[in-house]
Amino acid sequence: MSYILDLGVRAKAAESAIRNIATEQKNNALTAVAEALTANAALIIAENKKDLENAVKNGKTKAFIDRLTLTEERIKGISDSVMEIVALADPIGEILGGGEAKDGFNIVKKRVPLGVIGVIYESRPNVTVDAAALCLKSGNVCVLRGGSDAIHSSKCLALFMRRALENSGITADAVLLVEDTSREVAAEMMKLNEHIDVLIPRGGAGLIKSVVENSTIPVIETGAGNCHLYVDENADIAMAVKIADNAKTQRPSVCNSIETVLAHEAIAEEFFAAIKAKWGDLVEIRYGDYEVEFNDYIISAKTVASIDEAIAHINKYGTRHSECIITQNYENARRFQQEVDAAAVYVNASTRFSDGNIFGLGAEIGISNQKLHARGPLGLRELTSYKYLIYGNGQIRT
Repeated sequence: MSYILDLGVRAKAAESAIRNIATEQKNNALTAVAEALTANAALIIAENKKDLENAVKNGKTKAFIDRLTLTEERIKGISDSVMEIVALADPIGEILGGGEAKDGFNIVKKRVPLGVIGVIYESRPNVTVDAAALCLKSGNVCVLRGGSDAIHSSKCLALFMRRALENSGITADAVLLVEDTSREVAAEMMKLNEHIDVLIPRGGAGLIKSVVENSTIPVIETGAGNCHLYVDENADIAMAVKIADNAKTQRPSVCNSIETVLAHEAIAEEFFAAIKAKWGDLVEIRYGDYEVEFNDYIISAKTVASIDEAIAHINKYGTRHSECIITQNYENARRFQQEVDAAAVYVNASTRFSDGNIFGLGAEIGISNQKLHARGPLGLRELTSYKYLIYGNGQIRT
């Protein structure tokens, strides 16, 4: 039996044990996970340092290293996210509908876990914890395959999570980390239909494209964030500069930062002069490269003749993630939200708010930019399905 097949078999074996765990036990286990992370922050940071040293040695960008870095503050933030999941209502067992059928039997539509969720992601150590916590609270087993650049961090985080689960009376195999980060193992993982029920890729466009094209397991497509900010002719320029700066520079390495600024020709000169003054040499502005998700201090720029041109541009180049218009014109705001095809469409607010925590979902496993079966931040409810329970008293179909 191959390495990844063995993990798949273990995951499927753990599924029945995880599916029906009581809410209190899940919450106790997650609380133990949160406490273990903060208690062992120094050890986690030491392992993360190995990944950071390799990243520097391999010439990784500043934005990449920022995404990879764990500090005491960030570990506390990850721990706090776990506790926010603890505070959320358990979706499992929720009754979604039903009633009495014409033949006299009763039907109940009930929320249930998806089963075994595989998560393939890049060098984001926080995803290791976020995904595991969300999967456990929603009654799912997770198989986590992170990138080689963060393997020391991920192994350390997974170790403390698995110990916390065992100490809480839950099988450690509810959380399985793929420690072999070779492409061959990833490719084999994408074919484990009998053992993994759904795959969720989280990372750049290349990773997502690879999983979508090569997986025989159903995929929830997430992550690629070629997000836009359109500054309308009726925009408040000061507001536009403030929001553009936040949406680009607050954390340029994440998927909800903007990659393109569009400005109406009536205010383009004023706006671009103001944003250049704000950024100085911090952000490189390019006129072109509209298909690129930079994840860095780089942004593409374009002047457009109308809101129609802006909407057409976004729908052509965007990844259906998060888009924003800055305007004081109600009709333009309404049109933009109606006609732009994206999971989250903002008026006069930064795209950086596209986040499961901000949306009241707790931590997220990713942001889906497809339309089935979930769209936007994937929280607890998005990691569930449902079943129909039918109660009869001898009915047969004639």
